[in-house]
Amino acid sequence: MDNLGDSCILVKPDTSMLAQIKDFRAAFLASGESMDGTGPLLRMEDPLEWLELNRQAERRENIPAEWVPFEQFVFLRERDGAIVGMIQFRFELNDFLRDFGGHIGYSVHPNERKKGYAKRMLAECLKVSKAYGLERVLLTCLVENEGSRRTIISCGGVYEKTVYCKRDDVYLERYWIEL
Repeated sequence: MDNLGDSCILVKPDTSMLAQIKDFRAAFLASGESMDGTGPLLRMEDPLEWLELNRQAERRENIPAEWVPFEQFVFLRERDGAIVGMIQFRFELNDFLRDFGGHIGYSVHPNERKKGYAKRMLAECLKVSKAYGLERVLLTCLVENEGSRRTIISCGGVYEKTVYCKRDDVYLERYWIEL
């Protein structure tokens, strides 16, 4: 089912969304799936703490040396204010992100998948990446994640290669999108 008629906006999460952020996290904990593009939300029980971390992460001087600055967004469905997805734009790449993570990570709420939200959310984040000044972005996905692969390719992703991430014991496909 495609919900292209649903108007959605890419916005930075704020305190008005605390309950939804908590519910988003709970849905992923219940499903046992990874929450890509949400930073440490999976480990953080307090959404207010996560919001503060996101605010600080936009400036290099506020984050640990091994991190890169980033902007965190939610994809908000306007008709009901529901968070249907989360996406993170990383301004640059460190060694790990260059090899295994990329500039953008995202997740769609388990109850909102296969409705076209991932493609629309990624397309909006690519506009943010271009406005920031990047000419191309790297995205990765698990080899078995057909939905993410299709999303990346539909937004212009060009396959580069498959790599093995020993830390997570997974194979990842690497894609570049020219902006």
